[in-house]
Amino acid sequence: MEKLAILEVLAPMLAVGVVAMSIGWVATTWLRVKNGYPLDGAWGQAVYPKTDSEAKERIKLLSQENAQLRAEIGSMKDRLATVERIVTDSGYHLTHDIERLRDRAEKVQ
Repeated sequence: MEKLAILEVLAPMLAVGVVAMSIGWVATTWLRVKNGYPLDGAWGQAVYPKTDSEAKERIKLLSQENAQLRAEIGSMKDRLATVERIVTDSGYHLTHDIERLRDRAEKVQ
């Protein structure tokens, strides 16, 4: 009798746990498929992407995009260095000060 009472208490909790784990597994699988991660079969073999050529093509495209982005970042760093050099140049400050004095003179007149 005592074992039956324990079973009556634990059975609903066990059922809720099984349902929650199943929902988690489905959600995880859906997210992996949605974001392009490979899925594993029952014995650990890759199920998705189905062929190695798909994975190689994906890696190739991502590598090309990575190279383009790195080149763009490099050019932006060069531009930023040029702008920093112009702003910190003493001639720039001198020109800026002269223009400021001219503006004050025009306001006074």
